[in-house]
Amino acid sequence: MFRSVSKLGIRNLSRSIFIKNNAKNREDRCDWKFIVLCDLSWLINLVELSPTIFGTLVKRYKRFLADVELDDGTVITAHCPNTGRMTTCAEAGYRVVLSDSDNPKRKYRYTWELVHNGNCWICVNTGRANEMAFEAVSKGWIPELAGYEDVVREQKFGNSRFDLLLKTGDKLCYVEVKNVTLLAEDGMVAFPDAVTERGRKHLNELIEVVRARHRAAMLFVIPRADGTGFRAAHEIDPKYAAALKDAVEGGVEVYAWQADVSPTDIKLNRPVSVEFV
Repeated sequence: MFRSVSKLGIRNLSRSIFIKNNAKNREDRCDWKFIVLCDLSWLINLVELSPTIFGTLVKRYKRFLADVELDDGTVITAHCPNTGRMTTCAEAGYRVVLSDSDNPKRKYRYTWELVHNGNCWICVNTGRANEMAFEAVSKGWIPELAGYEDVVREQKFGNSRFDLLLKTGDKLCYVEVKNVTLLAEDGMVAFPDAVTERGRKHLNELIEVVRARHRAAMLFVIPRADGTGFRAAHEIDPKYAAALKDAVEGGVEVYAWQADVSPTDIKLNRPVSVEFV
């Protein structure tokens, strides 16, 4: 279980710009960078984890299952709420944190929440990203997405269902949230960690949102403290990387926010640069 704790609500305290170096011809690549112009490191969106249980990862398998050896030596099977490959996050021997549903009727009572890779704690429960995003946007803590009267979850547009809909009257902004756990070899955090046709579908649908004269945004939540910035994982899914660049050119906004993670709480507290190369 967890609860969200409000600290400070802010509005309109930062601004962001896109810089594009136009290619001279179609064979040249466009170099995009999303640059955050002010420090919001003091801003905190806090999710508390309670109760938590420590253990060591034995193995992750069948996507949704993980065997964990608890500190008392007991080996249990926990639910893994992450559909990705979890590259850099699922090595045997890593320390993990589980939450206890305290529900004996659940087939898998425990849920895998965090993993430690030797450098930092990483939240692998993708549902936490959506909770943090909803709380942050609802409180106006992400300035570029602030100023709306209502924030509604799981709203449909076209053939897709987006995580958030921000609205004031007929002023609409659809937001898709992605949890980012992959640390690439160049030291940047990257998405996706596996080929995702669904992800490309969302990007194409967000372009349609813009064509319908509404705002559309991708919000990448990074629940790990390492990494020097965010980019698309072109080495894993080049089609997604190209689609993300096309979405930006089509008017879709892209934001990335990083969190500090500990066994007691997760703090979504700073924007990071987004690069398109």
